Amino acid sequence: MHQFHPSILREYDIRGIIGETLSTADARAIGQAFGTMVREEGRETRVCVGRDGRLSSPELEEAVVEGLLASGTAVIRIGLGPTPMLYFAQKTLGTAGAIQITGSHNPPNHNGFKMMKGGKPFFGDGIRALGEMAASGSWASGSATVQTVDVRADYLKALLGGFSAGGKDLTVVWDPGNGAAGDMLQALVARLPGRHVVINAAIDGHFPNHHPDPTDPHTLVQLQEAVASEKAALGIAFDGDGDRLGVVDDRGRILWGDQFMVLLAKEVLAAHPGAPIIADVKASQLLFDQIAAMGGRPVVGRTGHSLIKTLMAEIGSPLAGEMSGHIFFADRYYGFDDALYAATRLLSIVARLPGTLGEWFDTLPRLVNTPELRFECADDAKVGVIETVRARLKKEGAEMSEVDGVRVLRPQGWWLLRASNTQAVLVARAEAKTETDLTILTKDLADYLVDAGLTPPDLMTTPTSHG
Repeated sequence: MHQFHPSILREYDIRGIIGETLSTADARAIGQAFGTMVREEGRETRVCVGRDGRLSSPELEEAVVEGLLASGTAVIRIGLGPTPMLYFAQKTLGTAGAIQITGSHNPPNHNGFKMMKGGKPFFGDGIRALGEMAASGSWASGSATVQTVDVRADYLKALLGGFSAGGKDLTVVWDPGNGAAGDMLQALVARLPGRHVVINAAIDGHFPNHHPDPTDPHTLVQLQEAVASEKAALGIAFDGDGDRLGVVDDRGRILWGDQFMVLLAKEVLAAHPGAPIIADVKASQLLFDQIAAMGGRPVVGRTGHSLIKTLMAEIGSPLAGEMSGHIFFADRYYGFDDALYAATRLLSIVARLPGTLGEWFDTLPRLVNTPELRFECADDAKVGVIETVRARLKKEGAEMSEVDGVRVLRPQGWWLLRASNTQAVLVARAEAKTETDLTILTKDLADYLVDAGLTPPDLMTTPTSHG
């Protein structure tokens, strides 16, 4: 029997702090429980295993493999690389499951596991069932084989398939942030036209230059400086495991996921007229309006990469994305979030623009919004807060979406309140056409929080202009 620290079994993955809440014993138990679940479901029992560049990842990978083998599950080791390379291996090798050891964008002393089973994301009830199996010790035992397979050449070929020739050559600055995408990125840009400058390419689990999280503007400062000094057409950054990207235009301005998705959606809708395009509930209304104006069907999805991938498969969406920079292509690709592939698609589009990326960005309507606002609320209270707010809004006949929390439409714009699936926090955001309207919206949201028994934090902080 094995008991996990209660904090590590999350909604979308398993994550913890090395030496405090996560150990190699945990990794072995994860392998044996996951292998048992795979064996219970079918004749195909092979599982791919990969890892990122964190200092603790090699020993965690070794322990996961030991657990899988102990359950009688055959293992294919993919080695060091970005999480999307593991997803690619699972799809192309046809294995029953996949486990990536990765701490994603978390601090260096954190690590975790992202998983697939039966070709689908493994999350939610699956992770809870894994924890229950480990606690009961009711897992399979046996012996199996392990082999190492190098998929890098095939993966590189798939990435290059995202680039369409034509248009002008570009100077591009890339920043993998010393994360797991570094080696594959260098192989990729060596095959792309144009001039490419890669900073922080070495995979280094200390992350000596900056934290690998492109949703944090502070982590993009070095990229912005390099774009300016190299007179580049754009800059592209990745998170620690290469499944999210950040974009900087030729003037050093940050384009968030719900902004550069407008360009991606235009190309996809040209090939799939009227198709459903998914964006998460935090995305700008501008994106949904642009999708509709281009003849697509905008779909609001719940935040979370596993949930987005599941919804894509259910409704046949060729493209989906999150404000956080997870971009999912089912058009000409496999439907999982791959920042390297999304970057090649974006480069093709920028190369064919009549002007610069910055000039295109200037054509978008300017909106004003708060950043994503996260404030503490106990796990046993946060759902009740959302329900209280929702009940009042319904009583008032408010126009809103209930896909993930409440997204409320007002004459001035919209505001969002949702409960985090992974932390004891509530998440809020608001967007309007002017700062005056944004102030009205944040005061409106604060009123509902007070009514739900909370003392609202500063819901405005520093508003940003948002195309």
